[in-house]
Amino acid sequence: MKEVVDLLLRAAFEKAKKGGELRTSDLPPFVLEVPREAEHGDLASNLALALARSERRSPREVAECLLRHFDGGDDVQDAWIAGPGFLNFRFRREFWHARLAEARQQGEDYGFLPALRTETVQVEFVSANPTGPLTVGHGRNAVLGDTIARLLEARGHTVTREYYFNNAGRQMKVLAESVRARYLERIGREGAFPEDGYQGEYIREIAEALEREQGASLADGDLRPFQEAAEKTIFGEILRSLESMRIGFDVFFNEDSLYADGSIERTLADLRARGHVYERDGAVWLGLERLGLPADKVLIKSSGEPAYRMPDIAYHRNKLERGFDLVIDVLGADHIAESEEVRAALRALGLEAERVQPIIYQFVTLVRGGKPVKMSTRRAEYVTLDELVSEVGVDVVRFLFLTRKSDSHLEFDLDLAKSQSMENPVYYVQYAHARIANIRKKAAAVGLEEAPLLGGQLERLVQDDEMRLVRRVVGFPDVIAAAADGLEPHRLTFYLLELAAEFHSYYNRPENRVVSEDVDLSRARLALVESVGQVIRRGLGLLGVGAPDQM
Repeated sequence: MKEVVDLLLRAAFEKAKKGGELRTSDLPPFVLEVPREAEHGDLASNLALALARSERRSPREVAECLLRHFDGGDDVQDAWIAGPGFLNFRFRREFWHARLAEARQQGEDYGFLPALRTETVQVEFVSANPTGPLTVGHGRNAVLGDTIARLLEARGHTVTREYYFNNAGRQMKVLAESVRARYLERIGREGAFPEDGYQGEYIREIAEALEREQGASLADGDLRPFQEAAEKTIFGEILRSLESMRIGFDVFFNEDSLYADGSIERTLADLRARGHVYERDGAVWLGLERLGLPADKVLIKSSGEPAYRMPDIAYHRNKLERGFDLVIDVLGADHIAESEEVRAALRALGLEAERVQPIIYQFVTLVRGGKPVKMSTRRAEYVTLDELVSEVGVDVVRFLFLTRKSDSHLEFDLDLAKSQSMENPVYYVQYAHARIANIRKKAAAVGLEEAPLLGGQLERLVQDDEMRLVRRVVGFPDVIAAAADGLEPHRLTFYLLELAAEFHSYYNRPENRVVSEDVDLSRARLALVESVGQVIRRGLGLLGVGAPDQM
């Protein structure tokens, strides 16, 4: 519905400009949004406020000028000025009925609103090191990245899901040393466990498997068999965990390839040639202070080993060179500084760092009985994603991970997550879908079909609560567009909760029986609730959550 008013406002601006009443040559960015209060109309715009500065007039004067040239045609019933100069609009009831009919015609494709300019987008997410199972924190990353990818595809963009497979560096050496130490324990040999080694029970399980397969033959060899076994086992478990979360990837990018193809050496040489690196204390440093960041950072340690940011810079250069219009990195809050360093280095290389957009997410706290808890039976100090999914289910995990903005801390209430009550947000939405499925069965049992999509029965939808549902359904494409364009999946989650609330309220009133003796009204109401059902299915599908017909 926003595109209707958007076009009408643009036409009004052009008419006012052509008539000499406005002198601004190009229309500035402006916002169209649904007001919180129904008395403020169906849509409101800040266009007059956006134009006021260039026009050197008060926003209200500009708003009056725009309204003189505004023609709402058959769609807009009323347009008026509110507050300091906001433009408010109310659509005719016929507009809503026609849009509801269009929604039913589009069926399960409803909500697809292609972007004005479609792009190639890479979404890199999870990218957990193969040193242990996925944790709950990794799970939030995974759900956030996968849902962003789904939303971008719903806008018509071509999306590549990528996992950066970091199997190089000191962490892998420590992992191998941890497995070897446990292996030596099993065969009765002494072996010092690394001071910062990996403590999880999974390390013992890998060592036990190696003993079964190789006996004591690896005792005096190098670390390679231990690293390879750990990497293969752990990454296999990671992939199985992701698959259970309905998450897949198009590309697995191996960090080793950056060493093998010379990308790291080439990137370092180019930074050096542009005067952005220097040597001190035997190490190679990146001059970040000159690039506007607080402190210079090491690229190559005095030992000759690259610091973690060196391959990251080369990797992001590789991403840009592959030609993506937009590169999205889903990162934990502890990676904010690193992301800024990488983008500063890309700018120093003359690359379009603005094409790289980080999505920062905060961490997850599990709560039971109002208190933080640890669920893990392993010795390691983390909670695995598999444990969480096993306790509450995939649908609940995915939905609840998206009930907060990504940059907000998430408190995951296990008691609430396990409850099958209307207080559980995902149950609340899914139950609305199940109720609609039950209505459909009742209607079919008496031979009732919904209203012909272009017929007159939809005009029977006149009650306030019916029209609220109609408006909510018709606003669905705008919600998808906003969630995708803003890379904010929580917008869709909030919308589904609001839609479910409107439906449950409508359903619980006896006078709103869908299947009644009034056939035309029953058909119209059936069309309405079926449209709610299709939107819930589509919305939950974009979140990677199921929409059951029975609960």
